[in-house]
Amino acid sequence: MTSHPGTARPLVVAVVGPTATGKSDLGLHLAEELGGEVVNADASQLYRGMDIGTAKLPVAQRRGIPHHQLDVLEVTQEASVAAYQQAARADIAAVQDRGAHPVVVGGSGLYVRAALDVLDIPPTDPAVRARLEGDADAVGPEAMYERLRDVDPVAARGIESRNVRRVVRALEVVELTGRPFSATMPRREHLQPTVTIGLRLDRGVLDERIGRRVARMWEDGLLDEVRDLERRGLREGRTASRALGYAQALAELDGTMTRDEAQQQTTAMTRRFARRQESWFTPDPRIAWLDPTDPELVPRAVALVRAAIGDNGEHG
Repeated sequence: MTSHPGTARPLVVAVVGPTATGKSDLGLHLAEELGGEVVNADASQLYRGMDIGTAKLPVAQRRGIPHHQLDVLEVTQEASVAAYQQAARADIAAVQDRGAHPVVVGGSGLYVRAALDVLDIPPTDPAVRARLEGDADAVGPEAMYERLRDVDPVAARGIESRNVRRVVRALEVVELTGRPFSATMPRREHLQPTVTIGLRLDRGVLDERIGRRVARMWEDGLLDEVRDLERRGLREGRTASRALGYAQALAELDGTMTRDEAQQQTTAMTRRFARRQESWFTPDPRIAWLDPTDPELVPRAVALVRAAIGDNGEHG
């Protein structure tokens, strides 16, 4: 796309939805069709070398389209929404400066919102975080969840009780700011004109896809990938080593799980994760939902975006 003096900046496009719905492929089609560059919003794909287990699109299949926010972290590093927000927004602005459409693609809900929406990331304090994590180790996840429910019931309703990391983060924010964590949650307000397409599948079909994807991960060499990542410090990385598929592959390598057990647990946990993604994205009225099995998916998506581009006052 070519910019014209006095016209609006290129529209931001986003493709969201649960895992295994085909977001990467649609994002690639849209970037190719509209003149765009892809900005990743999948937290696990930030990691260098975590390819098979995250279904990262191989370079050879990207059709020469630039992809940003892929392979930017070592497995020993912690993924941070605040750091991602700063880097992703800089990438989005740079893509627009080149007269192209940023196509933000991913299923990590908070990362998508951090890139696209009005969202102030609350402060962190390693000492407070470490103390709260120590409390969690001592008293267990349920007691920490009860503590959060006492001080911020609204936040507690939006967090799974077993998600210790998010519970600790919410308690950290309450302690540091004196305000409820729920007050820092993003508003449904875009930073700039944005069109968002969501991909949604029948639950039975999605579950079947996830099962096939997990089996294929092992067939494609996930264990070899994990062995290589171990040499690069995978076990030292709290975030990377707990990623779906990677934690189970490590357990298989350690002999604490059989292959069948590792695959079954990965499948079950991925299906639960997909449900959480659905519950995150579904209530957002700004998302236009499409069926990824529709043979007319790409033309429908392109038409939606072109209509939004016209509304945005851009010239093609």
